[in-house]
Amino acid sequence: MERLLSPPSARSKPRPPPSARPERSRGTSSKSLDFARDERNRRASQAGFSLVEMMVVLFVLGLLAAVVVLSLPGDARVLRDEAERFAARTVAARDEAISGARPVAVVVGTAGYYFEQRRDGGWQPLDPGRFGLVAWKDGTAASVSGASSEPGGGEGGQPGAAPERQRLVFDPVGLAGSEARVRLARGKDALAVSVARDGTVKLDAG
Repeated sequence: MERLLSPPSARSKPRPPPSARPERSRGTSSKSLDFARDERNRRASQAGFSLVEMMVVLFVLGLLAAVVVLSLPGDARVLRDEAERFAARTVAARDEAISGARPVAVVVGTAGYYFEQRRDGGWQPLDPGRFGLVAWKDGTAASVSGASSEPGGGEGGQPGAAPERQRLVFDPVGLAGSEARVRLARGKDALAVSVARDGTVKLDAG
């Protein structure tokens, strides 16, 4: 009976309701989430900044490349354009000799160059639309070594092309009649287009 009538103070205290419990774990978890979110935002901002930096670098490199091309001396740029064009047209003449099964010649002079085809017992001009006379630009000096030489204005030629002409001949299988070298110069700059016996055309330093 004494045990049953013990005062309330001796009994176990009731648990506080859930709302009254301390929320230590919840506060710690909230801080962790905030830290993780801040870290993600920081990394995202860094990645975006790196992308912008890359775009700026590419833009600057493009500008520098354009400046390098435009800063080439005028004579050097014009000379390279002329030499590359002459080399490409010489290759086209060699291919024309193969496809047409007839000898084709590149006739080079101090004033310019043109193309001929061997037919009807003589040299005749090729289609002027594709292989017409091309004049050297003012200030370009041309000299030829290794090719056959002849005076200007001969049979089948185009008068006025040059006072003296050099003929580079490709046979119907694309072989050159002889090795030849066409040197182009403007001021202090020079380039050379070389033709090998096997028909190979190369652009070299003068």
